Amino acid sequence: MNSGYLSIILHAHLPYVRHPEHDNFLEEHWLFEAITETYIPLLRVFEQLEKESVSYNVLLSLSPTLVTMLDDELLQERFLRRAYRILALCDKEIDRNKNNSELLNISKWYHNFFLETIDWFENKCNCRLIQKLAEISSHGNLDLMTCGATHGFLPLIKNDAGAVNAQLQVAYDFHANTFGAPASGIWLPECAYYPGLDENIKKAGFKYFILDTHGIENAANASKRGIYAPIYCPSGVAAFARDPESSKQVWSAEEGYPGANEYREFYRDIGHELDNEYLGNVLIDGKIKSDTGLKYYAITGNENKSIYNPNSAREKVALDAGDFLSKRQQQIEYLCTQLDRKPLIVSPYDAELFGHWWFEGPMFLDILLRKIHYDQTTIKTITPEKYLAEYPENIETTPNPSSWGGEGYFEFWCSDCNNWIFPLLNTASHEFSQLLKKYPEENISPIQKRILCQSARELLLAQASDWPFIIRTNTSPEYASNRVKSHLARLQKLNKMLESNNIDENELAAIEYTDKIFPNITPYHLI
Repeated sequence: MNSGYLSIILHAHLPYVRHPEHDNFLEEHWLFEAITETYIPLLRVFEQLEKESVSYNVLLSLSPTLVTMLDDELLQERFLRRAYRILALCDKEIDRNKNNSELLNISKWYHNFFLETIDWFENKCNCRLIQKLAEISSHGNLDLMTCGATHGFLPLIKNDAGAVNAQLQVAYDFHANTFGAPASGIWLPECAYYPGLDENIKKAGFKYFILDTHGIENAANASKRGIYAPIYCPSGVAAFARDPESSKQVWSAEEGYPGANEYREFYRDIGHELDNEYLGNVLIDGKIKSDTGLKYYAITGNENKSIYNPNSAREKVALDAGDFLSKRQQQIEYLCTQLDRKPLIVSPYDAELFGHWWFEGPMFLDILLRKIHYDQTTIKTITPEKYLAEYPENIETTPNPSSWGGEGYFEFWCSDCNNWIFPLLNTASHEFSQLLKKYPEENISPIQKRILCQSARELLLAQASDWPFIIRTNTSPEYASNRVKSHLARLQKLNKMLESNNIDENELAAIEYTDKIFPNITPYHLI
């Protein structure tokens, strides 16, 4: 009999990055890297656990933008093309490093890694990661939930209620259409909550959501169970809060496991270190540097880094998985003395941490779930929905405004460098909702409906929280700024087509192909 529960929640999201107008586009590599290092490794872990009858419960949140990209044939083809190019680069690296045994060994290891990745993607799941994911989740151990339609930062678009409702309702409908059943819970984009949002969440059809620690710790009426049990909002929707202790152990590069010397160094990649002529078609236009995934060094030291050793990394990750489990057992045993029920530790993470940022992350999760299954009885993994079924009675209170961004509130997405975005979004949302009222659904023609549907897509894509985030972190600020402006420009162009009754069907078709998302969208969610 277990004493408490651990809820592992992985939030998988990338912004919608699809550029059919270019043959090879840098930002599409965000997706290709995540497929290689995170999504395929995680799916292979879950698939193997199923084959070996290892009991586990993990909740995976999938943003609609990511699901759309993973299911897109153009992006699937481009991913394979890039993977084969990197595999060919591995062959060149084996020859280049033939006189250095350490580099030769890691070159061969990478060759095998990319060969297995390609084989699994192309032959084991026919390039259909979403179908493979649905198959795995049908066994009952891996649960799925959704996120905002395009990961819109809800507290800063709430001036127009239709914008919030659309982010939630479009996501709910999209998930149900994709996976054959609706998601019972939602990952709020950036875990951002404001009082009253739970009413919108309930209206969309969701039963619970995830928020950051201080959302419950600073709630209107503090729960005696703290963050180790859910609360009910005034609407009746449940909220689950992040446990900071278990979270920091995994995501913090300074204090947590990913910073260990044995692990792979993220910031040293041969794509930035070797000559352009040698790297060849792995580079965009033969000259734009980007990561290849071939990273030869361990984290050790600042200048004189050791060559990465996968065997040493595996030994270390087994120790860290054991340490994580031991600390959760101690945490549960203490909480059992404080609570009147089995405590719940909610451990949510960005899925991309596992594999992309922390290369050994999928292995950590694999070993941890096996240890929980085989080595102890104190803890069981559980999903929020199953915990609610076991403990349906919870305190009612209003969560505190919060997010899991810098400083814990909304400032990261609305600072001096990016606060120009949200007035534009709110104005566009209000104008579009007024336009919809002029064109009631029962009176529009098929071509008018196409325009309104595409306008809704453009508005949703402009609202993605990724754009202000990227501007604030100064990673690709020009690209992010252009994305906001281009989606709003397309929205304005489409609205003018509609109002003037001067419709260019070729231009409409081109925009539809470029931003090919939400095929069953109903624009009237935005009223």
